[in-house]
Amino acid sequence: MPVRKRSTTWRPLTAATLTLLAASLLTPTTAQAASRESLPVYSYDKAIRQSVWVDTGLDGDGDGKKDRVAVDIVRPREPAQQGRKVPVIMDASPYYSCCGRGNEGQRKTYDANGRVVQMPLFYDNYFVPRGYAFIGVDLAGTNRSDGCIDIGGPSDIGSAKAVVDWLNGRATAYTTRTGTTTAKADWTNGRTGMIGKSWDGTIANGVAATGVQGLKTIVPISAISSWYDYYFQQGAPLYDGGPDELADAVESPAARAKCAAAQQRLRDGAPRTGDWTPMWTGSDYVKDAGKVKASVFAVHGVQDLNVRTKHLGQWWDALAQHGVKRKIWLSQTGHVDPFDFRRATWVDTLHRWFDHELLGYDNGIDREPTADVERHPDQWETSRAWPPAGTKATTLHPTTGTRPGVGALGPRRGTGTETFTDNPALNEADWAAHIDTATPEKAGFVTGPLTRDLRLAGSPTVTVTATPTTPTAHLSAVLVDLGPDTIRDYAAAGEGISTLTNRTCWGASTAGDSACFKETAARTTDVEYNVVSRGWADLGTSADPGHGVPLTPGKPYTLTIDLGATDHVVPAGHRLALIVAGTDKNLVEPPADTPTLTLDLARTSASLPLVGGAPAFTRATGGTLPVPPRTHAPLDGVGPLPEARRMP
Repeated sequence: MPVRKRSTTWRPLTAATLTLLAASLLTPTTAQAASRESLPVYSYDKAIRQSVWVDTGLDGDGDGKKDRVAVDIVRPREPAQQGRKVPVIMDASPYYSCCGRGNEGQRKTYDANGRVVQMPLFYDNYFVPRGYAFIGVDLAGTNRSDGCIDIGGPSDIGSAKAVVDWLNGRATAYTTRTGTTTAKADWTNGRTGMIGKSWDGTIANGVAATGVQGLKTIVPISAISSWYDYYFQQGAPLYDGGPDELADAVESPAARAKCAAAQQRLRDGAPRTGDWTPMWTGSDYVKDAGKVKASVFAVHGVQDLNVRTKHLGQWWDALAQHGVKRKIWLSQTGHVDPFDFRRATWVDTLHRWFDHELLGYDNGIDREPTADVERHPDQWETSRAWPPAGTKATTLHPTTGTRPGVGALGPRRGTGTETFTDNPALNEADWAAHIDTATPEKAGFVTGPLTRDLRLAGSPTVTVTATPTTPTAHLSAVLVDLGPDTIRDYAAAGEGISTLTNRTCWGASTAGDSACFKETAARTTDVEYNVVSRGWADLGTSADPGHGVPLTPGKPYTLTIDLGATDHVVPAGHRLALIVAGTDKNLVEPPADTPTLTLDLARTSASLPLVGGAPAFTRATGGTLPVPPRTHAPLDGVGPLPEARRMP
């Protein structure tokens, strides 16, 4: 979508015009509707900077006192002087002191009086001059807050929710961490939007799932929707570390000294068996999607191997079931902020989204297409709805092929078996690179070259019936587009972007907080195949997804594996492949044993969200090729996948 040219933003404004605009921005809805756009008419260098500590009502560190969380605020001075109230944009994060935010790892900095000087990212620089307050909340147990991190549980979510309550007059804040002087949020109208990438966006999801009044919209970027699915998928462990290690990495030294008991609870609540425990129920937001009152603008990279797209798919679908207003961007990147893959359009779109949701401007963004999808690097298309109208779950079956070990994929149910042996030294790139060769570590099934484009949009599943030779077995299911393409190099450093040396500016600056950030560019690679969706499971969870049991060697088990949400067009001339294998190196841990598994093809299938459904598949696999298919030997993909990342 091209950036809209808006000359009114950049025309020189007279003092009289500035006064009129400042008044109109915060007047009733009729005047807002006439303006249609908030303008940078307020002073950033004279903005009010203050800190308060909000009482969460919790005692996570067990010191006998209620925890207070630090809230750093930057808000325009002029509305405060005029008695006008402003909406709030809020980013609640555990990273403001330990790890930094954004592509340049910015941290909060403070002056001698403890007032925030640098607020990471561009939100305050850009939106405060436009009549918004921006607040950065230190999650409980981090930076200047009391309490302990509990990895998306009652402390994490409660510490951020308490701030929304305070902004709406339902909670108490203090001017210092230990004092008794209270602070009121009488400068805000209570209308709050939460934003953030990764853990920050996860907190936005969790707070929205409480149904808290006053939270009008959330913008979760690469966000978790259920913390169990960050550490496990269907019993298969995705990381060798536990949530206690993550808590220890972000907690402040003061919190760490008090939080040994809380970290032990995290260890006890996350057994490496992969079993579902009450702790995981407390950090699952999908089950509470029906409580969400806020609108949701979700952003995710379809190649995010940190917060996998299963999080996006299950959250999006649950919100849809409850009629939540939604918008979505899907990029080709990995774990990357849209400010770093589509900067100008992102700032413009986010600006209009907040204007509409928090200021009530009738700017038309609610009537635009729901989805923006990156089809090729820096090439985007839109969909009126997502998944698009006419998308149907379509069942395809693996069958034996004309060559041993190289099967076919199509609408007819297969017969016979395929056998493979888990090899933890290999991954999806290795499997895809040898799709046309019988290799012992995988079972691969491929369509013929497509004669028309075929689009997948949504969350696939793969159902397998497998007989193991050992008491433990992990399974991987992978969908691959076989054919030449240029894609973002999501497996390289930057996960699809390169950081440049020049800077561009997005808002106003002060000596201590620059609005200028390093530019980025797409980092691309030429490939002969591209993995478009993937999923994993412990075969021992076939009877109960929340509890794994030892397998009986020689006994068949049927299991449905959830694959990550995707939106991908397999072009005419390419082929679509389904691969079933064992351990996917660097993405899922190996089981205790090294199993050989035999697939019953008659009881194995893939359910794919195809735009146009089964007829679209029939059309795409019939007719005449528009161009001769390219030879695929040897295949060249994105290379070795990165080591497992441990910080969302």
